[in-house]
Amino acid sequence: MSNSLEEPIEEDDTSDSVPHLREDNESVRLVVVTHEAASQPETVSQSEEMQSRNLLWWWFKALSLCALTLFLTLVFAKWGVPFVFQKVLIPILQWEATAFGRPMLFIVLLLSLALFPVFLIPSGPSMWLAGMIFGYGLGFVIIMVGTTVGMVLPYLIGLMFRDRLHQWLKRWPRQAAVLRLAAEGSWFHQFRVVAIFRISPFPYTIFNYAIVVTSMRFWPYLFGSIAGMIPEAFIYIYSGRLIRTFADVQYGHQRLTTVEIVYNLISLVIAVVTTVAFTVYAKRALRELQNADASESGEVEVRNEARFEMKNVDQHEDRHRGLGSSHALP
Repeated sequence: MSNSLEEPIEEDDTSDSVPHLREDNESVRLVVVTHEAASQPETVSQSEEMQSRNLLWWWFKALSLCALTLFLTLVFAKWGVPFVFQKVLIPILQWEATAFGRPMLFIVLLLSLALFPVFLIPSGPSMWLAGMIFGYGLGFVIIMVGTTVGMVLPYLIGLMFRDRLHQWLKRWPRQAAVLRLAAEGSWFHQFRVVAIFRISPFPYTIFNYAIVVTSMRFWPYLFGSIAGMIPEAFIYIYSGRLIRTFADVQYGHQRLTTVEIVYNLISLVIAVVTTVAFTVYAKRALRELQNADASESGEVEVRNEARFEMKNVDQHEDRHRGLGSSHALP
């Protein structure tokens, strides 16, 4: 009899304790919610304060960079430009006028543009000299023929050391992923990406060798490289002609009229704006390609995870079926 009486009492205690626990949980939740609601304005104010600090710091860095750039420009204009003209440019012009004839200079510049990229040497000075000496006609021919050979030779040499280059690129996975973007897609996609690489700040001397580790085909690489080098060739020729004009004016060999001064200034502004526009476009196009590649890789990962989950579900169902059939056996 005592057991029968005690059991209902225990059940009543548990039944009474459950509402108390629920009430306690609800009160705790209300306290937590009110505490979070009270802390939300503090977090918002802290985030706004951090944003204002970051904005002020960005403006400070931008103004400091502009001031430093202006200072260095003035220093270079005061002492650097005369030094370059007197010690570098004028001796080169005198050397090319006395030491070689124009046919020999044609060959020398062509060979330098073809061989410098093989040894990872910048070929910008040779392009400037081509513009100074030969102008837009022969200068453009020299630059395009020389740089085309200078892009093909590293590609062919890189094919012989493809495994070593692949191991070398593993140290820089981010750059390797960017290079891999150039080799994906159709013929036109490869052509377009290579042209973008040529007008972008990406070092093209390294690009010539490293591209061989991807699935890039030769003809898109060649024609994309030629298309990307055309704007750079005209910019180098123009800057070379402008440097020579300034040198002639500086040392009294030539006098510029007002129209010529205005023309040179306008053309200089157009050249700078064009260079910046090409660079910005190339960076934006590469960023879009990277974002597209990241989204595609994310979709592939989601698909793989979904397939893995479906596979686990199928295995689970098969296991249950197997257990059910084993229980059904006599």
